[in-house]
Amino acid sequence: MAADDLDAPLGKKATKKRKATIPAIVPQAIAGLLGCAVAGFVVYALVANDPLGGEPTAVATAIPKPDDKKPDSPMLATGTPAQPGRRYDGPDPSKAGAAAPAGKTITIIDGSSGKTQQVVLGGPEEAKRAPVDTRLIEQSRHGAIPKIAPDGARPSEIYARAPQQGGNPDGPRIAVIISGLGVGATGTGEALSKMPGPVTFAFTPYGNDLENLVGRARAEGHEVLLQVPMEPFDYPDNDPGPQTLLTSLSAEQNVDRLQWLMSRFQGYVGITNMMGARFTASEPAISPVLREAAKRGLVYIDDASSPRSLAGQIAGANKLPFAKADIQIDAAPSPAEIDKALARAEAFARERGIAVVSGSALPVTLDRVSKWAKSVTARGVTLVPITAAAIKPKSS
Repeated sequence: MAADDLDAPLGKKATKKRKATIPAIVPQAIAGLLGCAVAGFVVYALVANDPLGGEPTAVATAIPKPDDKKPDSPMLATGTPAQPGRRYDGPDPSKAGAAAPAGKTITIIDGSSGKTQQVVLGGPEEAKRAPVDTRLIEQSRHGAIPKIAPDGARPSEIYARAPQQGGNPDGPRIAVIISGLGVGATGTGEALSKMPGPVTFAFTPYGNDLENLVGRARAEGHEVLLQVPMEPFDYPDNDPGPQTLLTSLSAEQNVDRLQWLMSRFQGYVGITNMMGARFTASEPAISPVLREAAKRGLVYIDDASSPRSLAGQIAGANKLPFAKADIQIDAAPSPAEIDKALARAEAFARERGIAVVSGSALPVTLDRVSKWAKSVTARGVTLVPITAAAIKPKSS
């Protein structure tokens, strides 16, 4: 007998309680409402012109910098009128307190709050880059390459820099070249921050953002060289990189490769070899290259890595300004050996009037050269850019 039968009144059977149920129509109604909502959203997305999909929006109004160029004046790459026969020597010291070029100013409007904000685009970075004179640019099938301007202006003269201030012009002089820049971000950044202006920078053609890095280097007072990869004796086991100049190629092929290398960036005073012991020892191979450099108003610097190089003899025959490194300061890359090499450079400069030294962008080299450069002027030695060694003063 069930418990319900005991509790029921006599003569009556207990009845079972029914569980409360939700009518089937309620879930169907909810599903219908959700379907309508989804359909409405889809229709709105298709019809409404809202590409940002509800994201916060901002209205930017570009305010271009006034164009004050003159139609008859040759222009620099930055839009600044060039003055024929004059070189770019960096920011005017008399305007040291002046504001940097503003670039473009845009107004940012917050779509939700309505607040506005003025933002300058490219101002500080643009101020760090020295301009390139378009008179000295020729368009080739590879891009822009240097040339002598119609008025006779040469890249080696226009992009040359003045010697270190406060030095003795009649005393011993030293030109320092730091090579291998443009590839390693750390080495290039340290060179830009540590090296004084008279130190010459040699950039490889394989780095990223070369135009920006070279422009910054020139704006900070450095002369710039383009490193040209040339065939070493153990090529291809030791390969300098793409577009290397080779003794097995024709003169036309090597000149074409040279023009590709020259198009990597602009603003350099000359070229220098990167490796190239076999190439610089071959007169048929090196001669067309040096003639092309002379034709384009550049200088050629031999890094003295090969004692068999014929570059000096061939450069003289083609009236190409030339200089050769006297000492490689980090052949043994230790602080003590680098200090000894710099001391030898001072002695060499006192004996012959000027010395050319080369080094690579190793941290130890940059550190020792930076410390040496701070005290060398007090010893009567003047730091000079490489053109001071490669270009002889013209007689009156």
